[in-house]
Amino acid sequence: MPKKLSPLVVLCAASTLLISTAGCTKEQRQGQLLSPEHELQAKQSLLENDVSRTDDLCRSQCLLDFQQAVNEPRPASPEEARARLEKLKQEHHHMTHLEWLEKTPAQGPSAAAEAGKLTSSDQALVAGYLDQARQQALAGQTYQSPGAGEGENRMFVLGVPSADGQQALVGVVRQQILYKVENDLRKDLRLVPYPSDNRWKIESVDSDTLRDVKVDHPEDNEGTSHYHVNQVVVKFRQPPSAAELEQIRKDIGAAKMEKLGYTYVFESQTMEAKQLMSYFKQLHVEYVEPHFLYTTNESVVPNDALFSKYQWNLPIIETLKGWDVGRGTDKVIVAVVDTGVDTSHVDLKERLLEGRNMVDQTSPPEDDVGHGTHVAGVISAITNNKEGVAGMSWFNPILPVKVLDHTGAGTTYSVAQGIIWAVDHGAKVINLSLGNYAQAEFLHDAIKYAYDRDVLLIAASGNDNTEKPGYPAAYPEVFAVAATDANKTKASFSNFGDYVDVSAPGVNIPSTYPHNQYAALSGTSMASPHVSALAALIRSVNPKLRNADVMNIMRQTAEDLGTAGQDKYYGYGQIDVVKALDQASQSQGSLTLTSSYVGREIGRIEDKYTGK
Repeated sequence: MPKKLSPLVVLCAASTLLISTAGCTKEQRQGQLLSPEHELQAKQSLLENDVSRTDDLCRSQCLLDFQQAVNEPRPASPEEARARLEKLKQEHHHMTHLEWLEKTPAQGPSAAAEAGKLTSSDQALVAGYLDQARQQALAGQTYQSPGAGEGENRMFVLGVPSADGQQALVGVVRQQILYKVENDLRKDLRLVPYPSDNRWKIESVDSDTLRDVKVDHPEDNEGTSHYHVNQVVVKFRQPPSAAELEQIRKDIGAAKMEKLGYTYVFESQTMEAKQLMSYFKQLHVEYVEPHFLYTTNESVVPNDALFSKYQWNLPIIETLKGWDVGRGTDKVIVAVVDTGVDTSHVDLKERLLEGRNMVDQTSPPEDDVGHGTHVAGVISAITNNKEGVAGMSWFNPILPVKVLDHTGAGTTYSVAQGIIWAVDHGAKVINLSLGNYAQAEFLHDAIKYAYDRDVLLIAASGNDNTEKPGYPAAYPEVFAVAATDANKTKASFSNFGDYVDVSAPGVNIPSTYPHNQYAALSGTSMASPHVSALAALIRSVNPKLRNADVMNIMRQTAEDLGTAGQDKYYGYGQIDVVKALDQASQSQGSLTLTSSYVGREIGRIEDKYTGK
């Protein structure tokens, strides 16, 4: 039985970093304990990696915002220019100082309008960069300065010309986000005591569990894993006549025949894909193959500004192809039980419902950490709006429930309250990117309350690279998620064990961050919302499915990684969005399971209860 801990606190399973093995001995790379020196160096190196990625995200989005503002219709007066700058500054508080410039006959920089004042110390830091930005922007060249200042006072200067070269927008962007992300990551990586204000008493995980694990990774099995069970794609050597098509319709009991260019898609009411392929091969067609998508012409590539460059995490789990099957619905609510959510974020606010603050019930569920906003963005940042990042769901609303305070910690009581409140206010999926190693009966009762009301609970496994079960992820009613990286390998920080159901991307994940910003974070906290979003998409495609049905679909359709079959590092594998949605769209619920699968699940649940 796992050691019982006092359930005083539930720690956010927040953003930690992939632990590099660079500079380690061969034995250390093969999974033995990293020395304290190597562990510290690796964590520090990767912390700097995520901060650098966040800096890149910040600069990219600010550049796009400047370009949009400077290329709107030319202001008719200095007052109109100033109003435009004030609006931009109001939407982006980190844009400390803005200048609207116009060319003069002497071709020198002339400030037509300004918004925001610089302190004398800030002015001294960026004066030279501002002069360069003004000159280059009015010369038709975009300018970005190096970083200036340190800590919370870090900033950079940006200059952007208009398309016609007659105006320019220059500004000073304060990058407090870098200081905050770095500070939070230091706590989450145990590089400093956490929480630092000693409000909470915590029993930390033993540091000797932070070790690399050697796992074999076979090549992806392309096979027939994605095809529609009753469809095939056929290309004929000669175009079939109407009479021949009618005969085919009768022979296969066709439910649908659709011509796409030079090929046909046939769907049968009675025959499966393998039978259909045998039938068409007898007709000496040029080729017949499975139909890898349910209904598709081409996958949608969202136009969100940061998608193509940064969001590796969505294509790797076949999200884009999955959108051809379903993109969500506003009838399936996802509760983010976390640090709250930035309710005014431009890339989230249209998806947010009125939530609840369990830490201070007199206040709204605003995010004073950043973690909950990041989690919410993975699930449902507004997609295809030319802004920021794309969420996995296009339509599912987020119900923000704040249960963790400004330190990223909260009581078991507040988490349990948040779960029950979310259930009572319509949540169909609950994301829990939080946890510790305590089996708290009160929290378990709240989870049972949700599960018995057909709510799906998805939780992060934790970030200590330990096999010790973490809760709530290890409760049998909860769907536990481990983290993978861009190479489909286990993130070395990711907790593991027989209770893990599936894995999902959790390294360098870009998403929304407070004050209309974007950050790249890593952790099982970032993996969990990918699965919550998939669960919401499944329930949107097929509302008749029960929570257990959805869990089974996500397990059965996962891409097998590591050791063949279910294992403790990846669970049943990394989620596959298109395959899961395809199966959900055809499922009648109450899935028929093999005896071996049922046996494994019974054993897994028994182990959760007995603590084996």
